[in-house]
Amino acid sequence: MHPVPGPYRPPVPAPTVESPVAPTVEGGGTGHPAVDAVVQALANAADLPPRDQIAEYEAAHSTLQETLATIDQA
Repeated sequence: MHPVPGPYRPPVPAPTVESPVAPTVEGGGTGHPAVDAVVQALANAADLPPRDQIAEYEAAHSTLQETLATIDQA
């Protein structure tokens, strides 16, 4: 036995979530130069082809790890 299809229901769009951090450093930034540079680099990476974005994401991850480590030591 097969289920009987109901009326057509268009797909529901996924809810949008606004980022708590501005996508660019313009407008004040985070107050930490290294983090601001990472945020700007990630915003710029959005326009790159996916294969080039990977290197940007890895560099951002490394920079953020180093920044957090120095905060912990302070």
